Amino acid sequence: MRGIPAVEDILHWPAVQALEARVGRRFLTARIRETLAGLREQLRNGPLPGADVPVAQPLLESRIHKAVEQGLAYSLLPVINATGVVLHTNLGRAPLSREALQHAAEVACQYSNLEYDLATGARGQRDAHASRLLQELLGAEAAVVVNNNAAAVLIALNTFAEGGEVIVSRGELIEIGGSFRIPEIMQKSGAVLREVGTTNRTRTSDYANAIGEKTKLLLRVHPSNFRIVGFTQRPAVEEIVELGRKAGIPVFEDLGSGCLVSMAALGIQDESPAGESLAAGVDVISFSGDKMLGGPQAGILAGRKDPINQIRRNPLFRALRVDKLTYAVLETTLQAYLANQLDRIPSLRMMQISLQDIEQRAVSLLKACSSAQSELHMELVSGESVIGGGAAPGQTLPTRLIALRHTIYGAAKLEKLLLANQPPVVARIEADAVLLDLRTVFPEQEKALAEAILSLASN
Repeated sequence: MRGIPAVEDILHWPAVQALEARVGRRFLTARIRETLAGLREQLRNGPLPGADVPVAQPLLESRIHKAVEQGLAYSLLPVINATGVVLHTNLGRAPLSREALQHAAEVACQYSNLEYDLATGARGQRDAHASRLLQELLGAEAAVVVNNNAAAVLIALNTFAEGGEVIVSRGELIEIGGSFRIPEIMQKSGAVLREVGTTNRTRTSDYANAIGEKTKLLLRVHPSNFRIVGFTQRPAVEEIVELGRKAGIPVFEDLGSGCLVSMAALGIQDESPAGESLAAGVDVISFSGDKMLGGPQAGILAGRKDPINQIRRNPLFRALRVDKLTYAVLETTLQAYLANQLDRIPSLRMMQISLQDIEQRAVSLLKACSSAQSELHMELVSGESVIGGGAAPGQTLPTRLIALRHTIYGAAKLEKLLLANQPPVVARIEADAVLLDLRTVFPEQEKALAEAILSLASN
C-alpha cells in the first residue's frame, strides 16, 4: 500500500501527461483516483497475480489508460437484437429508417422553420409539421404531438377532467412497463377515478349509471399488453360515444400502441387502425409513435378541433412537447404511410418477413458458422416471434430459430459471452439453449452475428 504513488506524482509521468493533453486534468485526475482506489481494494485481498511489483509504473499507466478509455466510451450502444421481439422496449422499440435519420440530420445541422411560418413570415406552431399528415391519415380535424403516450394520457385527463370524475371500466385499469398505471396517472392529472363494471364484464349501463354532476370525461383504454378471455363483455366504442353525446360528456380513448393500418394480413386481429375510433365519433384518441407506428418516441393526440386546441392551450403542453428531431423523424415515417410504402418502416418490414426468407437466412448463417460445430451444437428449430411493445399480446409470427448449445458451457454462460461481444448480441434462452431469431436481425448485421457465434467456440 505504501508503494502506491500519490496522484500528483502520477500526473507528472510522461505517458500520463500525454493523456492529460487529450482529456484534460479534471477528467484524468478522477480516473486516476478511481484506479488507485480499485488497486487498494485488490491489494487488501492479497498480491496481484503475476505481478512481482504490484504498483510498478507500467501497470498503473496501463490501468489508468484503460480507465480513461472506459470513461470516454459511449454508454448508449447499438446491439444485435436476436430475440425475435420486434418492438423490444428494453432495446429501444421501433428501429428508425436511415431515411428518417438523414432528414433529422439535415434539420439538426442547420436552422429550420420549426416555429416559423414561411408563407406569412410570422411565428408558427411546431406541431404543424406533423398535424397535416396525421389529419389526413387518421381522418382527424386536428392533431398534436407530445413526448410519449403516457404524457398524452396525462395532458388529456388534466385538460378535460381536472377536479372532476373520469369514468372507466374496471377491466381497463391497466399497468404497462415502468409501473405506469392508469389510476396513478389519473391522480397526477388532478382527475378523480370512477370505476364501473367488473374486471371481466362492463356494460354501457354501468357507464350511464355512474354519470353525475362531477363527471367530466368517459375514458376507454385499449388493453394493449394483456387479454381477458372467456366470460367477458365490453361495450362497443360506438355505444360509449352515443352515451357521451347524450350526456354532453367528451369521450377519450387511449389506444396504447396504436396503429395506422390494418394488421390483419399478419394475422393480428385485435389492433384496429386508430382512425376507426375517430370515425366512430371518439372526441380524442392517443397512441404511441414508437410502437406499431414504427416511428420515434412520441405521444400522438388526434381528434376534433376544439378539444385538441384545448390540449394545445394547456400549460403542460409546453412542458411535454417534442423537439425538432422528433418532428423530422415522425414526418418521414408518416410520409411513408401516406405514400403506402410501408417497407420504408423497419419494424413493419420485419413483421412482414416470410417464414421461408427467415429459414434461408438462418441456413446461410449456419453454413458460415460450420467451423464451430465441434464445440457448438447448432440446429434449426421452429419457433415464434412476437410484436412486443405491449402490442398484440398472445399473438405471434411463425419463425425459424437457430438453437445454440455448447459442449461445456450452459445457456446462461453463452448468453453472457454474447452480451460481452462487440457489438453485443441479445438473444433468448429456452430449454437450456440460446435461441437466435433472424427476424429482428438486420441483414447487414449477419456477418457480425456469425463472428459472435464463432467466438463462442474459441472461449
